[in-house]
Amino acid sequence: MLLIESVIKEAVLKDASDIHLMCGLKPILRIRRSLVEVSDTKPLDENDLYDVYDYIVRGNVDKDNVYKQERKLDTSLVFGDVRLRVNCSYADDMPVFTMRIIKNELPKYEDLGLPEIVKAMTYQPQGLILVTGKTNSGKSTTLNCLIDDINRKQNKKILTLESPVEYKHTSKKSIIVQKEVGPGKDSATFSDGAKNALREDCDILVIGEIRDKITMEAAIDMAESGHLVIGTLHTKSCAETVDRMVNFYDVRDQSTVKNLLSSLLKLVVSQRLLKAPKGNELVLVPEIMVVDNAIAACIRKEKFSTSEIEDAIQGNLDKGSIGLVNSLANLYVTGKLSLEQVKSQVEEKNYETLNRTIMQLNLKKGSGAK
Repeated sequence: MLLIESVIKEAVLKDASDIHLMCGLKPILRIRRSLVEVSDTKPLDENDLYDVYDYIVRGNVDKDNVYKQERKLDTSLVFGDVRLRVNCSYADDMPVFTMRIIKNELPKYEDLGLPEIVKAMTYQPQGLILVTGKTNSGKSTTLNCLIDDINRKQNKKILTLESPVEYKHTSKKSIIVQKEVGPGKDSATFSDGAKNALREDCDILVIGEIRDKITMEAAIDMAESGHLVIGTLHTKSCAETVDRMVNFYDVRDQSTVKNLLSSLLKLVVSQRLLKAPKGNELVLVPEIMVVDNAIAACIRKEKFSTSEIEDAIQGNLDKGSIGLVNSLANLYVTGKLSLEQVKSQVEEKNYETLNRTIMQLNLKKGSGAK
């Protein structure tokens, strides 16, 4: 059996999320946030890495050209019934591989740890919904769970743009068209795919990653023309997400963009994944921003302030928003996270608010028990 195949089998057996291959080290698995060497293997040398490269590229000239010209390649790999998202890059002029194992079965939405408001917002006829977070925060899982829920319950045409396609959906009550983005793929770029979606009679456009101004513009145009757009961004909070979108644009255009976003943006979900204090489970920490009139007014302001948006989220809890502090406090009170973990996720200036929120939740819990 080839080295890479045995490593993939080991990763699946140990429920790893990622595989790391680099010169001079044994294959390494990421298992619930920890990096673990694959036992019974030798450190990888140059020949091993080029064997892996040949196995991944499989003679595809387009992929080979992209890797050599751009010094990186994002692609997918199928081994048996296992799908992997693969990134090939260079380090010290040697190939380096990071492989994400894609689960064959999606978790139930109810098991994610997200409130019902997120799912309910997908019934919006138009607008912009964003799922955000750092790498390895579970954005793709949340996105695909939302697609699956729409697919089972709504009669829509859903068009997805992904790099690469991860979870393969089967049309149910909805029609699903999944397009892979990249050179020689279904769509050359996310922005090209988003622009063409206007001609494809879709109801919902899912953009796997909004990474630049051109894609952002295409997403806004799509939402403005009467479609629901669901996308992801690599940002760490709801307020930072708005700031990032505004800063895609030149200063002279930001006022116009703020006005558009204040009317088109419906919901932002910012999530983090933390390891539970006991056991091997990962705990989702959601921050939810439902865009109401108060938050829309903050977005439109000439002098944009992320702290004002954070305060507006905190004041909008009755409409479905959840502040980061509230989310962390609730997870501590319910025993899912330790106090040390919770405090590590907020700035020191917010410790007092965190402690007060924990105290209030404990009082509610106590009165409820009576």
